[in-house]
Amino acid sequence: MELFGTQSINERGQLEIGGVNVNVLKEKYGTPLYVMDTRHIKDQMAFYNNHFTYHGIDSEVIYASKAFLSLDMVRLIKEQNLSLDVVSGGELYMAKKASFPMDKVYFHGNNKSAQEIEMAIDYGVKTIIIDNPHEFELLRSLMPKDKRIHVLLRVNPGIEAHTHEYIATTKNDSKFGVSIFSNSTMNLIQTMYENSHIIFDGFHSHIGSQIFESDSFLKHATAMMEFVKKVKEDLKIDVNVLNLGGGFGVKYIKSDTPIRSIEFLSELLETVKNYALTHQLTIPKVLIEPGRSITANGGITLYTVGSTKETFSNKNYIFVDGSMADHIRTALYQAKYSALLASNMHLKNEKLYTITGKACESGDIIIKDIMFPTPQKDDLIAVQSTGAYHHSMASNYNMLRRPAVVFVEDGIPTLSIRRETYEDLLIREMG
Repeated sequence: MELFGTQSINERGQLEIGGVNVNVLKEKYGTPLYVMDTRHIKDQMAFYNNHFTYHGIDSEVIYASKAFLSLDMVRLIKEQNLSLDVVSGGELYMAKKASFPMDKVYFHGNNKSAQEIEMAIDYGVKTIIIDNPHEFELLRSLMPKDKRIHVLLRVNPGIEAHTHEYIATTKNDSKFGVSIFSNSTMNLIQTMYENSHIIFDGFHSHIGSQIFESDSFLKHATAMMEFVKKVKEDLKIDVNVLNLGGGFGVKYIKSDTPIRSIEFLSELLETVKNYALTHQLTIPKVLIEPGRSITANGGITLYTVGSTKETFSNKNYIFVDGSMADHIRTALYQAKYSALLASNMHLKNEKLYTITGKACESGDIIIKDIMFPTPQKDDLIAVQSTGAYHHSMASNYNMLRRPAVVFVEDGIPTLSIRRETYEDLLIREMG
């Protein structure tokens, strides 16, 4: 059993998060419930800000908002002095509503609409990441004559990283970016550099998510610097900014071994700096985009047990009041999770269970095959490490209501997003 952040067990064997008893959270807010450990999230942000540094090279930490975003989260990012990446008009709108400084916003996405690009220009977003030639032409056509905007070009260096195929992003057949091996990419760079309304800063690339091997990131940095060198030699263009994306893996189950080395972050910067000095290149400012590694272990989902069942084939189920609608990653990625019997942590594991929800799908699995105590009706189960891509990917499948989100810190719970009501489910209906 592993506890994260400020999780602890009280004398009655009940889980507490941020000094708040899970039973209190259930009584006050109901379940399913997303609980965010504010102190853990702050500590993760500070970890990157304090250690992604190296003498003689500028660096910047950008939070990848797709992992988890709310108005309170945006304010927390601002308070902790991180920048913010957004990938849609909706995420940009939320940043604006939370008064996030637009000169620290990076607008991503592989198919931005004209409306979204106009929003970014109108809001004063500093940097747009261009994914493809069509997007550049769209931006160029929409730029007012009296304005200029910074851009990065997303490129694909073809680095293979060991991760699920759905979250690997630099394979040569990836939908993201343009290949560094294509002559047309060089032509696009030249065109962008020469445009009077565009400030071409450099490149963005990202090799995937939930990656545990530091070597993959170092190879990525070297491959990108080799491309920077080629651009300098062939086009006589200096690259001032290099965004290496995110993808730093986190611990979901016991066998996961995430990179936690302070030295690794410095080594990443050192790799870029040394390559630049060796080849007489401009030392670029280096950006990274952690998201999951900031919020994942800082979140849990609380569920209430309805019942258990043993099938004719001797398979044991625990039924909870949530579903794949609030926990899609097991069905989508075959992702694996750990869980705690939060209302009675003193009980020992008894048998192999599958924890499942109430959606009308055989694939509605929260955790497949976990050794677990036998719970009683109304017991609380806490699924660990759900702070990333759970609230973000939640849906109303089967007309289920999305859970509330609560931040906890120093014994105080704060409701950040209320639970949906049945009226909310019909709010867009015109019939």
